[in-house]
Amino acid sequence: MNAPDLSAAAPPLATEYFDGQRPVAQAVTLRIDGGDLLIEGPGLSRRVPRRQLRWPERQRHGARLMYLPQHGLISHGDGAGWDAWTSAQGLRDPWVVRWMQSWRGVLWALLACVLLAAAFWQWGVPWAGRAVVAAIPASVDQSIGEQALASFDREGLNPSQLSADQQAAIRRAFAAAVERAYPAAERPAYTLNFRSAGRMKIGPNAFALPGGQMVLTDELAVLLADAPDVTTGVLAHELGHVRHRHGMRTVVQAGLLAGLAGLVVGDFSSVLATVPAVLGQQAYARDFEREADQEAIVVLRANGVRPSQMVVLFDRLSDWRQRQGHGDITELPIAVADHPADAERTRAFRDADSAR
Repeated sequence: MNAPDLSAAAPPLATEYFDGQRPVAQAVTLRIDGGDLLIEGPGLSRRVPRRQLRWPERQRHGARLMYLPQHGLISHGDGAGWDAWTSAQGLRDPWVVRWMQSWRGVLWALLACVLLAAAFWQWGVPWAGRAVVAAIPASVDQSIGEQALASFDREGLNPSQLSADQQAAIRRAFAAAVERAYPAAERPAYTLNFRSAGRMKIGPNAFALPGGQMVLTDELAVLLADAPDVTTGVLAHELGHVRHRHGMRTVVQAGLLAGLAGLVVGDFSSVLATVPAVLGQQAYARDFEREADQEAIVVLRANGVRPSQMVVLFDRLSDWRQRQGHGDITELPIAVADHPADAERTRAFRDADSAR
C-alpha cells in the first residue's frame, strides 16, 4: 500500500476514528491542512503527514479504511461518500491499485508474465542448468550414473551375449577414434558397457548416463556389425552427451522446471505441476541430441569418415521398427529422451559432408 495523493484543499469529511488503544470508534472530521491530514474530534487534534498515510486496495463494496502511522485507523462506512470526497479533491489510488483494478492492466500484466515465463523457459533454465552443473563435482555424476545403470540392470537389461573378442574390438576401434579426434586434455572419462535389451525392450540402442557410463546394446552391435564406422559414430554421439554433461543437466533442468511449474501451479496438484516440467524437458532433450550429433560429426571427420555414413543407422533402425512394430519399442525414461526427427538428423549428417 502506498500513500494517497492528498491535495492542499479539501472540505471536511465526517467519519470514524479508532485510536488503536480502545475498540471504540470516535466521531471525527477529516480535512486537509497544508498538505497534511488533520483529524479533529472532541479532545482530539492529530496531524499526519500525507506520506505516512496508507490505505488498502479499494473494494467495490464495504467500508473504506485508512491506516495511520504507529497506531490508529480511519473507517468510513459509506464507500461512495469516501470515493466522492477523494475524487472531488483529485485524490487517486496508488498506481498499482489502479492497475490491478483495470482489466487492461491485468491483461498487460498477464501478457508480461507469460513472456517472462517463456523467456525463462527458453533461455533461463538452460543457462541456470549449465551454471549449476558447472558447480557440481564430477564425482556426483559418477555416483548417479552408476546407480542409474544398476537400476536399469534391475529393471530388465541383461548381460551381453557378445563374445569378449567382439566387445574388445568395438572398444579398441572407438578408443582409437577418440584419440584421433580430441587432445588428451579434452577426452572425457567414459566406461563402455555392453548389455542385451532384455525385458526393457529398447531394441538396437545406445545411451549415456551421468559420469560417463555408456551402454551399447547387443541388438545395435549386431545391426551394425558390418558398419564399424557407424558404430563408432553412434558411440561418439553418446560421448558427446558425456562431454557436455547432458545427463546431469537433464536432472538439474528437470528440477528447475518442476520448481517453476510449482510456482505457477502452486500446491493445487503435484501431478499438474510435473506435466509442464516433463513437456519442457523434451525440448531440452532434443537440443542435447543435436549437440551430441555435432560431436559425432567431429569424431567421424577426424577419422576420415564421411558423416553421411550415419544415414545407414537411420535406414536400418527404420527397417527394424517396421519388422518389430512400433508397440514393441520402449523408450528409456532418461537416457534416450526424445531425439529430433530422423529426417532432420539425416539431413544434418549429409550436409556435414560438405560443411567444414
